[in-house]
Amino acid sequence: MKKSDTNPMSKAHAAPRCMATSKRTGERCKGPAVKGWAVCRFHGAGGGHGAGKANPAYKHGIRSREYVEMRKAINDLVREEKEIEALIK
Repeated sequence: MKKSDTNPMSKAHAAPRCMATSKRTGERCKGPAVKGWAVCRFHGAGGGHGAGKANPAYKHGIRSREYVEMRKAINDLVREEKEIEALIK
């Protein structure tokens, strides 16, 4: 078995640090940030849950992305119709 001279924790120590700051002391968190996030797992990286019906707080979907986009499209059509009506009169 070949023994390595490098410290196995060197990658962990070289990881970018969490950008969260303490409200009490004003110091930054010293924990390693999660890959792709600016904060560590304690400060919210990867938190939350998915959107849609799999979401535990999902009730009716009236504020879902699809419904909001559909309402915007309908409102745009209504505005265009009013503009055309105003031009005809």
